[in-house]
Amino acid sequence: MARGKFITFEGGEGAGKSTQAATLAERLRRTGLSVLQTREPGGTPRAEAIREVLLSGKAKRFGPLAEAVLFYAARESHLELAIRPALEQGTWVVSDRFSDSTRAYQGAAGGLPRSIVDVLDAAVVGSTRPDLTIIFDLPPELGLQRVARRNPQGADGERSASDLDRFESMTIAFHRDLRDEFLTIAKAEPQRCVVVDASLSMQMVADEVWSAIRKRFDL
Repeated sequence: MARGKFITFEGGEGAGKSTQAATLAERLRRTGLSVLQTREPGGTPRAEAIREVLLSGKAKRFGPLAEAVLFYAARESHLELAIRPALEQGTWVVSDRFSDSTRAYQGAAGGLPRSIVDVLDAAVVGSTRPDLTIIFDLPPELGLQRVARRNPQGADGERSASDLDRFESMTIAFHRDLRDEFLTIAKAEPQRCVVVDASLSMQMVADEVWSAIRKRFDL
């Protein structure tokens, strides 16, 4: 049986990755393929439990190294129990985020040395690399506006701390660094990465994603 393909979606907050992952997964299924749509952190019960800790901000006070270790603990479970078995069975995997997010969020934007992320990545991810990574690029100001519309203000004009997750609530400078790092990753690995303008309409973005998929995998 042929190995499945591993496709990851990356980008900053409000880029619309989750919606596009669902759209792509359904489009691939209509071609007759078996597809696993998943996300990070998450994808298994243990990884989802770690997700709650990370996005709640409880790990923030321990610094970017602790956060990165937790992300990779979740990723190890995700890989062993979901991604690798699916790929071995010929299933295509579409994941909303993967290890590039750790490089961008905890690495470039969070200040964790790249060498540490590389060691964690080599130990956990190994050779299970994405066949294609689509990076959804848009100005962070626009992305955060989308997040604000998704989490509207309450009657008192404020959003509760639970409305914005650990990373959505970071400074605009953080989000600009994040965008720069994703574009740097794309430039460094053009054979793996495709950049899509996420400021376009959802349908236009979906069409750009599908065009990239068809071109890369000859569908």
